[in-house]
Amino acid sequence: MVASREKQPSAQETFMQMAQAAGLRSRLLITIGLVLLVRFGVRVPVPGIDREAFAQAFQDTPFTGLFNFISGGGFSALGIFALGILPFINASIIMQLLTAALPQLENLQKNEGEAGRRKISQITRYVTLGSAAINSIGLAFFVRPYALNGGGPLFIIETVLALTAGAMFVMWISELISERGIGNGASLLIFVNIVAVLPTTLSNTIEFAQTGGREAVAQVVILLLVFLIMIVGIVFVQEGTRQIPIISARRQVGKRTYRERKTYLPLRVNQGGVLPIIFATIVLSLPYQLAQFTRPESSTGIWAQINQVLVTISSYLSPSGPAPWLYVIAYLLLILFFSFFYASLIVNPVDMAQNLKKMGSSIPGIRPGKATSQYLERVINRLTFLGAIFLGIVATVPTAVESATGVTTFRGLGATSLLILVGVAIETAKQIQTSVISQRYEGMVKQ
Repeated sequence: MVASREKQPSAQETFMQMAQAAGLRSRLLITIGLVLLVRFGVRVPVPGIDREAFAQAFQDTPFTGLFNFISGGGFSALGIFALGILPFINASIIMQLLTAALPQLENLQKNEGEAGRRKISQITRYVTLGSAAINSIGLAFFVRPYALNGGGPLFIIETVLALTAGAMFVMWISELISERGIGNGASLLIFVNIVAVLPTTLSNTIEFAQTGGREAVAQVVILLLVFLIMIVGIVFVQEGTRQIPIISARRQVGKRTYRERKTYLPLRVNQGGVLPIIFATIVLSLPYQLAQFTRPESSTGIWAQINQVLVTISSYLSPSGPAPWLYVIAYLLLILFFSFFYASLIVNPVDMAQNLKKMGSSIPGIRPGKATSQYLERVINRLTFLGAIFLGIVATVPTAVESATGVTTFRGLGATSLLILVGVAIETAKQIQTSVISQRYEGMVKQ
């Protein structure tokens, strides 16, 4: 094949490399095979549960639509992979927080090299096991009213073991995809799970438009246009960066003198990605989840009073509750808080300023040291605020349009799902392009 000398490979060259290059083709086939295996496990049911009754009750819950999308329908189908990759994601987030808080973990990550990263990965697996066990216990008690054999201790144990084993198997599959396949395994599994639910959602939407007449068609078109505008906005913001100019000082190595070099320090507008929305959704859903777990056997007593308080709080923190404006305000404030919180974990202006000073680099017009860290902190805070506003708009507009148009078939496919779909698609496409460019230069060397 004649290699193109363009910086970015064309679509034709990309598809030809995927079909002809042995390395890229094998990675692609491994990824497809592992993804199909996970999709098969989603449909393998957990025994002893009346799934039809649970699915009917499941549709009426206000906060579980997103998790059903992320698990690819595993929650509503009660498959052995119902938890999906969520325990591993929770464990990764917990480890990021602990790494920033505990000096021992921070030292492992920064100073121990590959051995340190392996230790952190091993600890993450143990945290995943704990998270999967806790989530399995909660889900087992949640589905106990729909058990066929009465929901005794044996049912709880069997359900917890099945769901925990399924979650750990999915984590192993995601690591295999990251190591031997294409893209990030965890993100790619979430992407595939969301895409797997889309055909059912689209068919329900088409049925709604056909049975509702012209008015329903107009409502569906408006909602689809809003989703399209949101996708375009997500692409721009996810790829948006603030490039801060950096000047490297003139230096002499032996007899050679290197002139000043001008480079850029890229700072992303949306540092936290989809995580602030996920955190905000989890916090808002806590009263509802606690209300489900504290359901009393009788209508009297302290548990009944606690359950009633939780039910009241969860109703006010629901988009379909008596005070939707309260839900919107709480959602926006939580997104803003978690955006700044996560940005503070990812980007440290003091460390950045010290690294620039060690490399003999500086920002034009800004003195090295404390002045540089203060300047970077101001820029990061402004970018984080803009990113949080964008996340708030993306999180609330689709829900508001769904309520205004009355189209509820897309319930669950909101801001988080759109951000995941667009972000994973962009990152996977970039990795494929990188592999194609690598194959291109290998071909040039052989020639």
